[in-house]
Amino acid sequence: TYSNWRATGGLEPWLAAAQVPIIQDVDTRRLTRHLRSVGVMRGVIGAGEDADDRSRAALEACPSMVGLDLASRVSTKEPYTWGDPRARHHIVAYDYGIKRNILRLFTENDCRVTVVPADTPAAKALESEPDGVFLSNGPGDPEAVAYAPEIIRAITMDGIPTFGICLGHQLLGLTFGGSTVKMPYGHRGGNHPVKEVDTGRVLITSQNHGFAVTGNDQSVTGAAELEVTHVNLNDGTIEGLRHRELPVFGVQYHPEAAPGPHDARPLFQEFLSALRGAIR
Repeated sequence: TYSNWRATGGLEPWLAAAQVPIIQDVDTRRLTRHLRSVGVMRGVIGAGEDADDRSRAALEACPSMVGLDLASRVSTKEPYTWGDPRARHHIVAYDYGIKRNILRLFTENDCRVTVVPADTPAAKALESEPDGVFLSNGPGDPEAVAYAPEIIRAITMDGIPTFGICLGHQLLGLTFGGSTVKMPYGHRGGNHPVKEVDTGRVLITSQNHGFAVTGNDQSVTGAAELEVTHVNLNDGTIEGLRHRELPVFGVQYHPEAAPGPHDARPLFQEFLSALRGAIR
């Protein structure tokens, strides 16, 4: 029942119309403690007399996130442009699941962006002589995006300034010999403290990822060409990396988050400065 004089209906029919499930008679505190102990698990909500059998069947049919290349599913199928064609800078963005707010921030900083499919060959992407290459965020297991490291290596070896966020950051780690791991809990939310290794400055960041580049605050495992630039203060995982010689860097968190903290917005300016300072 509802009592507010402005109400036009109850919660249950409103959620049903929106196809949002409701759970009851479930000890959610116990469920939370279980997940806290064992880590992220697949789950299903069932209803009806045979809910258990149907739920088990649904779970068995749901693949594990490990080994899934979801980037190819969500990527654009054809290239497209974003921004004023008269803009000062031209960036090629690899779409592994790119967020519109990233494109908006680039255009606000006098850039036009050519967004290309995730599997676009390096030679094709560089035909337009971009000032820089952006590797976007996206879903799935980075190690399953097996076609990406060869492409990224060809781009970076050409000396093009390259910036990766989230999945793009993980793919940079793989490109230069590193590895990734599925995290037991993942990072979700807009209040994760991250430390800049060089300065000790702490940033409050927005994050949404279940995989991480393997290593610690000293090094990226198996990738001697990379150095760690940022670490998570909650669990010590790598949050940023940079190539020791090439104009290449990436961050695990989302500096473009909106709504969300803006502590890390200067990373976009760092990338833009690399574009302006690049020898072309």
